[in-house]
Amino acid sequence: MVSPSHSRRAILGAALALLLGDRARANQSAGWPSRPVRIVVPGPAGSGMDIYARMLQAPLQVALRQPVVIDNKPGANSIIGNDAVAKAAPDGHTFLLTPSSSIALNPVVQPRMPYDTLRDLLPVAQVGQSGILLIASPETGFRSLQDLVHYAKANPGKLAYGTWGNGSSGHLAMEGIKLHYGLDMPHVSYKGTAPLVSDLLANNISVGFTDIASPVPHVRAGKLMAIGATGSRRAPALPDLPTVSEQGYKFDADGWYGVFAPAGTSMDIVRRMNEEINKILATDEMRLKFNSQNMPAPPLKTAEQFAATVKSDVALWQGLAKSVNLKVD
Repeated sequence: MVSPSHSRRAILGAALALLLGDRARANQSAGWPSRPVRIVVPGPAGSGMDIYARMLQAPLQVALRQPVVIDNKPGANSIIGNDAVAKAAPDGHTFLLTPSSSIALNPVVQPRMPYDTLRDLLPVAQVGQSGILLIASPETGFRSLQDLVHYAKANPGKLAYGTWGNGSSGHLAMEGIKLHYGLDMPHVSYKGTAPLVSDLLANNISVGFTDIASPVPHVRAGKLMAIGATGSRRAPALPDLPTVSEQGYKFDADGWYGVFAPAGTSMDIVRRMNEEINKILATDEMRLKFNSQNMPAPPLKTAEQFAATVKSDVALWQGLAKSVNLKVD
């Protein structure tokens, strides 16, 4: 039988441990950051996620008073970079900027994940909200989604399409289009958007879904043809480009880029990082930069609000993936 004095000592000990833990976390966040902050980008230089990370880099360095280092870790539809952050020390000096598809779709289409997306990555801030671009080589003559559909119907199996990875939102969108129109189009998976755009420019592949930003200069120069965009509204840098929903295929789910931290990172640090990112995103200068990169002015959400968005979007995108039976090639 446990004596009352032992019970009181146990309760006091537990309370003291909680108090010391709270003080330790407070001390950690009060001195944060104490060294350079690393933002892992799970895509190559020049990809959409890399562009947005580098747009945040300079103002974040000023706000945090520490260098901010962009660390590109492309491959496996963002799994390599995401995994590096999921396994990093939760000390507030490592963050991730990754697309929504890598958070929502990888667990559905990848048979063996090296980390648990919702358990091991902690939502920090939402960066932008938009669709993706359907791009064609000008040599195809395609000017619209229907042009692509008519050609693919007349030439089954001959028109391959590219995306930046198995299980990406581009992969999901085109598999939905194929199912809707009854098309036979093989999928070519690239290690990021940059090599896909290079092959589109060289006409090594005729069509592909890319991120919203990186092909825009080539589209403006007439070197690539944008024939559609997913999402709930038209892209700001290409206002004359109809969405695929406007062209007859309903795909108005919006994607986003998000900043995440390793699970276990102090919520004080998470909230501070969220506040600094939101302050940057709220400036007129940054809104203009985002619009120039084809990203609508981003919604400003607390870390808790972004966590709720992640939870609801995971359910939405995974439902879409299951509806088209999305599988790894």
